[in-house]
Amino acid sequence: MVRQAPDGAQQGPAELSADDLHETVEEVAAAVMTASRLFVALSARALAETEPTLTLPQLRTLVVLHGEGPVKLAALAAGLDVNPSTAMRMVDKLEARGLVDRQLNPGNRREVILALKPHGRRLVEKVLAHRHQEIQAIVASLPTERRAELVRGLRALTDAAGAQAVDSLTERY
Repeated sequence: MVRQAPDGAQQGPAELSADDLHETVEEVAAAVMTASRLFVALSARALAETEPTLTLPQLRTLVVLHGEGPVKLAALAAGLDVNPSTAMRMVDKLEARGLVDRQLNPGNRREVILALKPHGRRLVEKVLAHRHQEIQAIVASLPTERRAELVRGLRALTDAAGAQAVDSLTERY
């Protein structure tokens, strides 16, 4: 978005001071969506450079298993916000690749317990580390005062979403 400065010159968003920014809810939402696309792109690039044959939905499944530990199929499906049959098809593919282990629940033999195999855990950690390094490089390129603004803004966004919403999304991508 371009704005008119007091001297008549046009200013882009990066040239405006914090006092000059009076974005509408729509402008802020658009900026957050742009940042969201950046993070998805960083995840996709990290995945492509680490394990190019794995898809983002498969990575998401592995990340949920990484974060939640051994879980029942229903819990995995809920964590992915998909139905159990969709989650099971994903598990089938990941198990065939040697990334996921499926065991009968000794307490209830009708239930299946799912967990990452060591190779799956290492893969997730490698992709997340790669993404973290890329984000660090982007943040390092920001001037110090802009980093502080970014931290305040992201914390405000997180607070507005509520802790419960954030906890349910932690480390999905």
